[in-house]
This record gives sequence, structure tokens and C-alpha cells, in this order.
Amino acid sequence: MILKKPIAITLGDAAGIGPEIIVKAFRDAPDLTRGCFVAGDLATLRRAAQWVGAGSPVQPVALIENPAEALHLPPNCLPLLQVGSLSQLVVPGRLSAQAGRLAGDCVVWAAQAALRGEVAALVTAPLNKEALALAGAPHADFPGHTEMLQSLAAAHVGKPLSQMPVRMMLANEELRVVLVSIHVSLRDAIEAVTFDQILQTLRISHESLSAILGRPPRIAVAGLNPHAGEGGLFGREEIEIIAPAIAAARAQGMQVSGPFAPDTVFMRARAKACAPGEFDVVLAMYHDQGLIPVKYLGVETGVNVTLGLPLVRTSPDHGTAFDLAGTGQADAASLIAAIRMARQLSADAVTF
Repeated sequence: MILKKPIAITLGDAAGIGPEIIVKAFRDAPDLTRGCFVAGDLATLRRAAQWVGAGSPVQPVALIENPAEALHLPPNCLPLLQVGSLSQLVVPGRLSAQAGRLAGDCVVWAAQAALRGEVAALVTAPLNKEALALAGAPHADFPGHTEMLQSLAAAHVGKPLSQMPVRMMLANEELRVVLVSIHVSLRDAIEAVTFDQILQTLRISHESLSAILGRPPRIAVAGLNPHAGEGGLFGREEIEIIAPAIAAARAQGMQVSGPFAPDTVFMRARAKACAPGEFDVVLAMYHDQGLIPVKYLGVETGVNVTLGLPLVRTSPDHGTAFDLAGTGQADAASLIAAIRMARQLSADAVTF
């Protein structure tokens, strides 16, 4: 698969493992990262290359001036486009407003490049939400990547935020999960379980997965309450809200089933070596309900995909891991999986 346009990988939090797993991805998956470049800080990435390359040849980092240069660099070279600047290198593993600001600046730059059509896709290394908040405006306004990208995309196309609905999908080789709500309190997440929210999530999931799979997806919907409410004994949300939304989705031609008991539906959807799962994706009612089963199956291979954006965005399914930062020991498998999925989803890739 050859890229006609480059893929941008954002640095993530400079005090976390993002720079190190980026270096490892370019070192360990040279064919996959060919045509990719990093939007970040040169000194930070070169330091990470020293950590990762301890006792072995250090990955060379080349400074580029525009994304297109990444398509023509020699193999085993790590291209970086400087975005913003650091007054000094941040301390690994330590919360930093400076690192949060740089991480946010990298996402803004790369998202705008993707929206302008300069890059084929965006892969985001982990940022730290506390550092983002410490960075101040405008980054402090967003609890994470998803909300930031939604705002940037809406502004780019001149739409209000309400007309740019997005959803988070977490996926690995065994399971895909889409969330009705994302980074909100559990109390607010329960309030977000409405007919309109569920139906909108089903539409976004149907449209996005149809493009990915090449066919309509089989969607299972998890209930909100234990045993999916047990016929109203443990709550009536399934009867009064979730089931009507499923019926409306079916009336619009979607293949949707449920609501199912949350403690078993993920097992039914899980693909195994011997057979595919019963469903292509599970719609979860809130963040932890959906992410716990995906991460349990292997956080090192999970990929976060933002559905509903006018650009391709993927990300590793883990955080900044401050406890590992600076050691060179972080696992790059999830980032490599995110790069692979970004290439697969990109309309600017050509397969031979």
C-alpha cells in the first residue's frame, strides 16, 4: 500500500511515552511508517531516539519543511516537521503545562493540515488531559483529542458544533465498540442516554462501518442497566429509550439488535481465531462500559478511531504512561496498529 499523501503523527505529551513509541514504530515497522512524518519538536524526538537506541544505532531524525517531503525521504529515516517550540526539554514523567501546550498545538496543526487535504490521515500519540488543562486557552477548553478535533472540524466547514456529531470507536482484532458518550461524569453519561443520542450514534456507526467493512455492519446495542433492565425491574431506560431508538434504526435499514445484557454482549461480539463474532460492533452506553472489555483483551493492540469527522483520525488505545517515560521500555504495538488502520482507512492509499 503506497501513500499518495503523507500521514501525520502528532508527538503527544512530550513528558510521556509518545515520543519513544513513535521512534520505535519507525524503527520496528519501516514499511508501515514509510510516507509518515511527525508533527512535533525536534529536540524532544531526538532525545527519545537516544533513549530507545541505547546500546544500538540511534534512529536518525530528519527535519522537513512541508508534509510532502516525507514521501521522498530514504528508508530508515524519521521525518519531523517542527510545530511550536519548547523553551527547554520537559522532564519525563512530570506533569507540565509546557508539554500540554505543545501537544495541543501539534494536534491543531495536524488536524488543520488534514482538513486542508495536505495529509491523508492523522495519528495522534497520547496526550495528558491534566497537562492540556494546565496549558490554558484554547487547549484547556477540551477534555481530550475527540472534542478538540470535533471543534476544529466544525469550524473548518462553518458548522455549529451540534452539526458535527462524532463518536469514539475502540477496536482491536477481536472487538469493536462505539460509545454513546465519551469524557463526561457517570452521572452525565446516564443523562446522555436519550433516544436522539442513541439513534445518532447508530447512524454514525452504520455509515462509518459500512465504509470500513464494505457492507452494512451488524450492530449490537448494550443495555444501560444490569441484565438490560430485566424487563423493567432494574430500570426502564431499555424499554422507554433504547428499544425505541433501535426500532427507529431498523426502520431506516440498519442491522441493529438489542438491547442486550451488558455483561454478555461483548463476549458474543468477540471474534476468535476459529470464528467471527456474532456482531461487527457493540454500541456501549458510556465510556467505561465499552472500554473495559476492549482494553482487557489487549491495550497494547487497541486502536481509537474517531467516527463522523471529515478526516481520518486514529490513536493508540492507551495513555501517556508517565511511569515509563524516559526508560525506552514502552510498547509501540498500539501505535503501530493505529498507523496500520489509518493507512487502511485513507482514501489516499493505493494498494498494489
